Amino acid sequence: MKKLKIFLLIFLFVNLSMPSLFGQDSDRYMLFGVHEDVVYPAKFQDYEKVINELVENVNKYKVKELKWITTNTNDFRYLYVYPVANMAEMDNDNFKILADKMGADKLGDLFERMDKCYAEHFNYMLMLDKKLTYMPGGITQTPAGQNYRRFYYVYFTPSEAGKLEESLMAVKDLYTKKGSKQEYRVYRSGFGAPGDFYMIAVADKDGLSYETNDAANNKLIGNDAEGIFLEMMKHVRKFQEVTGRMRPDLEPSVK
Repeated sequence: MKKLKIFLLIFLFVNLSMPSLFGQDSDRYMLFGVHEDVVYPAKFQDYEKVINELVENVNKYKVKELKWITTNTNDFRYLYVYPVANMAEMDNDNFKILADKMGADKLGDLFERMDKCYAEHFNYMLMLDKKLTYMPGGITQTPAGQNYRRFYYVYFTPSEAGKLEESLMAVKDLYTKKGSKQEYRVYRSGFGAPGDFYMIAVADKDGLSYETNDAANNKLIGNDAEGIFLEMMKHVRKFQEVTGRMRPDLEPSVK
């Protein structure tokens, strides 16, 4: 979470790297900032203790400008995701508001303790692609009662971007045709991300529910899916599957 001001200032240049994706088709995308900490496995309890203290102070001092949703994965990554309405928001140093209220030294101490708990961290943008997302009931990042997550990272080279998008659209068309109950969101990596990828997020109640519902969905879509997925894999550089869970206990709750 350290040096978020630098992150925000860097993102002032986002219009230089994503004009064709976001600027010209902004109705298609929802823009999010992401801060990701790769935590040492032996330090995750210490790390979560510090995050809880940070959240408690955000709530205590009612800093409404600081808001995010949190997920952590089975490989000890913690992702903090927050909406970005427009480029003007990028220059807002909202942690300064918290520092002014709780004291810069106290906030600095929190960040120093946090820094000892992770190996590396990243700041980048994600764009939720509404065209490729399959959520007929309405798009939301936090479906009620579904804190379990299955994330699929689909990496690609720039030359394959168009063909991969066509394949992802074919998957959505198949789900729509079959009336699938398994909804998912599709995000595309943006400025600062570690590589070019789509991230597909599937929510469910827990791991068992996911496996049960996924098996039912596979039966529903049947053999029609095989050709589509084989075609998609022709345009994939790397494929990674990760499990995770939403962490509302590590999120501010200021109204």
